[in-house]
Amino acid sequence: MTLTRNYKHTIAQRVARDPAFAKALLDEAATLFLSGEPEAARVILRELVSATVGFEGLAELTRKPSKSLHRMLSPKGNPSMDNLAAIFGAIRACLKVSLSVRVIEAA
Repeated sequence: MTLTRNYKHTIAQRVARDPAFAKALLDEAATLFLSGEPEAARVILRELVSATVGFEGLAELTRKPSKSLHRMLSPKGNPSMDNLAAIFGAIRACLKVSLSVRVIEAA
């Protein structure tokens, strides 16, 4: 049986109806960045941007060209820390959530 529904559409619908899911995606993207998996984090951020504020809206909020933001959040993108902070800040504001970091020491 072939897949008949695009996963991006499914993510967008779930984000629209479930704020906890959107927050979980943002949390996962942050965790992946901090855990040394930036490619996966960028993919999740890209989907979250598409499902929430959109790249044009993100461009307005970050004062960065939308094309540049698309490139930054591609699997091979290389955003600077300043740009990442701006992207996370814009998404946090859109979702009306905050992020905090907890360090868990290994035993």
